[in-house]
Amino acid sequence: MGETHAITVDKVLPYAADRIWRTLTTSELLMKWLMPNDFQPSVGHRFNFRTKPMGDWDGVVHCEVLDCDPPRLLRYSWKGGADTNPDYGSKLDSVVTWTLTPVEGGTHVRMVHDGFAFPGNRFAFDMMSPGWGKIVDAIGRVTAEA
Repeated sequence: MGETHAITVDKVLPYAADRIWRTLTTSELLMKWLMPNDFQPSVGHRFNFRTKPMGDWDGVVHCEVLDCDPPRLLRYSWKGGADTNPDYGSKLDSVVTWTLTPVEGGTHVRMVHDGFAFPGNRFAFDMMSPGWGKIVDAIGRVTAEA
């Protein structure tokens, strides 16, 4: 495998880390800003995100919680796609890491989605790069309502 690339989003949200943590780790709230899921914040828990299928991809993202240190660090694997899907790129085997750091006026949220191998994952990288920024904004909205 060649070089891999990461999407990184940094944003300060005007909420305490424990409130944002709840938005990141409660399945019902997670569904509001990302996708339907069966997430549980427990290391080793395997879960799925479900979205609209694209080409040969069934729309399921297979994940496993790798790290969970409330309310500071959440890391999970993110695997999806299909190698028989030339229009949408090859299978993606990556990791999403959320880091919450208290700062004046709220919490610094850092999301890193790492493991995009080029050229196969270029489509996913290009599609998801602007999407993750919007998702972090949505986390702020869901946290405000929760």
